[in-house]
Amino acid sequence: MPYSRHIFGHFIEHFHRQVYGGLFDPGSPLSDERGFRQDVLAALRELKVPNVRWPGGCFVSGYHWLDGVGPSRRPTYDRAWRVTDPNTFGTDEFLAWCAELGAEPYLCTNAGTGSPEEMADWVEYVNRPPGSRWADLRVEHGHRDPYGVRLWSIGNENYGAWELGAKTGTEWAAYVAEAAKQILRTDPDVSLLAAAVERTDWALPLLDQAGEHLSFLSIHGYWDELWEVDEPSSYLACMAKTMEPERQIALARAMIEASGHRHVKIAFDEWNLRGWHHPTGTDAAAIAARDRNDLNSTYTMADAVFSACFLNSCLRNADGVGMANIAPTVNARGPLYVHPDGVVRRTTFHLLRMYADLLGDRVLDAEIQSADFDTGYGSVPLVDAVATGDGEGLITIALVNKSDRAEAAVRVVVGGWAVSGEHPATVLAGDRADAYNDVDAPDAVRPVDRRIAFTDGVAVLPPHSVSVCRIPFRTQGRSAHPWSVSNSGVMRTA
Repeated sequence: MPYSRHIFGHFIEHFHRQVYGGLFDPGSPLSDERGFRQDVLAALRELKVPNVRWPGGCFVSGYHWLDGVGPSRRPTYDRAWRVTDPNTFGTDEFLAWCAELGAEPYLCTNAGTGSPEEMADWVEYVNRPPGSRWADLRVEHGHRDPYGVRLWSIGNENYGAWELGAKTGTEWAAYVAEAAKQILRTDPDVSLLAAAVERTDWALPLLDQAGEHLSFLSIHGYWDELWEVDEPSSYLACMAKTMEPERQIALARAMIEASGHRHVKIAFDEWNLRGWHHPTGTDAAAIAARDRNDLNSTYTMADAVFSACFLNSCLRNADGVGMANIAPTVNARGPLYVHPDGVVRRTTFHLLRMYADLLGDRVLDAEIQSADFDTGYGSVPLVDAVATGDGEGLITIALVNKSDRAEAAVRVVVGGWAVSGEHPATVLAGDRADAYNDVDAPDAVRPVDRRIAFTDGVAVLPPHSVSVCRIPFRTQGRSAHPWSVSNSGVMRTA
């Protein structure tokens, strides 16, 4: 089954130091003449980023795109995050940054304080040829040719009381239907997403009224919720949450199936293990508390192992999940930490690079069996896995051992053949479950290339690890058929 590379997407929001002092830092010796941090771009190219969602997030529900275009811009107060945004990084800057990165832009529109007309005007500015009001404004700003942005989202988390312009399910369904109508009359070739939550009172009215216009339902997930109190969960507590993404996917799939709009896919377009810390308040202390998101000691092997389980869930559901965007890309809880003198690749950065670099382009049918792992916070399968193929006989298997201290033996069977011999692998583990990278120790956790030995299909995985193993199945004189993995439990292909 083929899968979409958009599952490895990213997300940038105007929150704390993601944009200003993150990817955009005019005056820094590490930035070019446009203010783009070149070390950030170089690092992100390693991840082969397929798309980037912008400008929010909660920020977008108070953002008016006209404030961020043209030569005369004025700062505006951001009511979502309660700071002033200078508007020096706007639509044209973001699209230029995406072009430099080689990623497809994904624009999220203001469905909070904005209107369907404002959304359609933005689409006109970005995508229409010269000859209309907003397209001609783009030309005035130095961009004659349309940008041709295909991915557009209607709103962000408009189901939540925290969001500016929050709406009921009934209100939302009507709003999205009207917004979709106006956007598609401006550019019928765009793909539309709409903010959703996997509840019948929200998703079903939305799909009923607007499903014919939508390509994706946009759902979000942060499983270690740290909004008010920044007390990150322990490694084992995080492992207890590893089955939650697949549960959300199953619920969203059920909503889509029940609606009859089976062409609609799921976009998990904000996801991360840990929620962003932003305690309530407008005082300086509340704003300063956001610095805690940049503590690199938070981002351990727990984050990498959880992220592997998340991506495996998306890949196993590749016929229903068409996009996922880690939130955010830089700083806060992101995989790349940016400081004035350089960058730190966190554990999740290395995990994302392994998946983007090493996996084949098709997910193989699989049966995964695993012993239970008692985390102390509930039991979950000890081993997680996904297998991919490249169509030329190379099978690439991602194997996850969730244990904090014990090795795990897995048995891998492909097309009835128990894998044998030594095979090349890339392993991310660290010397302990709480290992992390920081400015003074940027390579404490890094992937290691090695060979994994299989005896009658059985291999041993190190604790708290993700191993991506490459097996040249064609050399065995067999065709590549389903596989399985078990850990008494064994992973095996059926």
